Amino acid sequence: MDSGKLVVLSAPSGSGKTSLVKELLKEKLNLGFSVSATSRAPRRKEKNNLDYYFLSHDEFVEKINGNAFLEYEEVYKGTFYGTLKSEIKRIWESRKHVLFDIDVYGGIKIKNQYPKNTLSIFVMPPSIKELEIRLRKRGTESEEKIKHRLNKSVEELSLSKKFDVVIINDDFIVTKNRLIEIVNEFIKS
Repeated sequence: MDSGKLVVLSAPSGSGKTSLVKELLKEKLNLGFSVSATSRAPRRKEKNNLDYYFLSHDEFVEKINGNAFLEYEEVYKGTFYGTLKSEIKRIWESRKHVLFDIDVYGGIKIKNQYPKNTLSIFVMPPSIKELEIRLRKRGTESEEKIKHRLNKSVEELSLSKKFDVVIINDDFIVTKNRLIEIVNEFIKS
C-alpha cells in the first residue's frame, strides 16, 4: 500500500480530540498514528518521536524550506506544528491508514490535498465555558496562553463547516462510540 485513507481529527485545544484519537488507536481499525512535528518544548511526560517530533525553530524552518511537510502552520507566534511527508509514507508502508490529531487549519489543508481519501472530523466542545474548564484542568499553561487558546478557538469553531463530520464531545463514551462507528464505515467504503 503506497496510498490509503486518511482520517483527520481536528478541534480547538481542549476539545478532547487527543483522548479520542487514543481510543481510536485501541480499536481494530488498521490505523497508524501520524506523529506531528513541533517547534515547541515538550510538556511533562511527552516523548520525542512518540508524542511529537520535537524540533528546534531553526530545524523546523529548514524542513519547511526543504519541502518536507505535507502541511504546517505557525499555530502560535514562533511555534510551528506540521505533518512530515515521511510520516505518511511510513504509515502507508506499514499497510495502515493514517490517523491525524492536528489543528483545524492543518486538517483543512490535508482534506484539500486528498479530498477523496480523507475523512475530516471536527470535534466540537459542548461550549466555550467547558473548553476553558478543560484547559485549566490540564494545568500545563499560563493564564496568557489559556486566554490566547480561547480566543483562537472562536475562530476555529467558525471553520467547523469545512469538515465532513462535526461531532460534539459532551459525553466522552457516547462520542467515542459514535466516532468508532463513523471511522469504521469510512475505512470499509
